[in-house]
Amino acid sequence: MKFKICGLFNNENISQVAELNPDYIGHIFWEKSVRYVKSLTPSLNKEIKKTGVFFNSDTENIINKINEHNLACVQLHGDESPKFCRKILDTGTQVIKSFRVDDNFDFSILRNYENYCDLFLFDSKSELPGGTGKSFNWKNLKKYDLKKDFFISGGIGLHSIESLIELFQMDLPIYGIDVNSRFEDDNYLKKIDELKTFIEIIKNEIYS
Repeated sequence: MKFKICGLFNNENISQVAELNPDYIGHIFWEKSVRYVKSLTPSLNKEIKKTGVFFNSDTENIINKINEHNLACVQLHGDESPKFCRKILDTGTQVIKSFRVDDNFDFSILRNYENYCDLFLFDSKSELPGGTGKSFNWKNLKKYDLKKDFFISGGIGLHSIESLIELFQMDLPIYGIDVNSRFEDDNYLKKIDELKTFIEIIKNEIYS
């Protein structure tokens, strides 16, 4: 099970989170986000994939950010087309394509993207692109019939552990867990102790 910690913008907080050795650390490059990255992000251990999160951006901006921040992965969190995803994939950067899910989500559209990204990410649908602290009904994932691995996201916190364990028991290609706002203080900084506890409990449940 992979762990992705998203929404990091403060360099000291980034270094603290990196000590937990998550598989991915996500930086948001959507200017309207309260977690928008305004300065150069620090270098990370090569085992941690530095991920840039973009919402309906253009290819030039994404490529500039890949080079500027030495991104290993790009998460496309908007309405990007399969063709657009392919352009980013062709840069040699890993691509995660996000989809915001509600009870009416049409899982059939995923087939159009299957060959144009490395991973899917399923988040809750809301007025904002992400970081809302809200979950979607994970039972809807029973409709998922592809083999491509995906991240589960959307309002995941310490309170989600029991539901996550139930989700893991479903026959689904879950690649990892993506967390953000449920582990933050009032300044949108990640709470290290809570993240550490969450990761340890999940790992113990999976590998016990």
